[in-house]
Amino acid sequence: MKKVYDFSKGKRGAVIPATGKTRITIYMDDAIVSRFKAQSEKTGKGYQTLINEALKAYLGLGEQPVTQELVRKIVREELAAHG
Repeated sequence: MKKVYDFSKGKRGAVIPATGKTRITIYMDDAIVSRFKAQSEKTGKGYQTLINEALKAYLGLGEQPVTQELVRKIVREELAAHG
């Protein structure tokens, strides 16, 4: 280990940037956060993940519906993998 390190060219922020997510600061009512934390205890998912999922569902950005084409694609992939 060095005694002195040079951070003059250092940059602030995450070492590895997160793709597809943005870090923000947001103020929420205590009751909202408490409910999501309680749900987090029950489900084992993080409360921030649960908030993100709730916002996606509200905006209609959740999982895509299962279509005939999707089912056919999955069946073909499974048959090819096991056939």
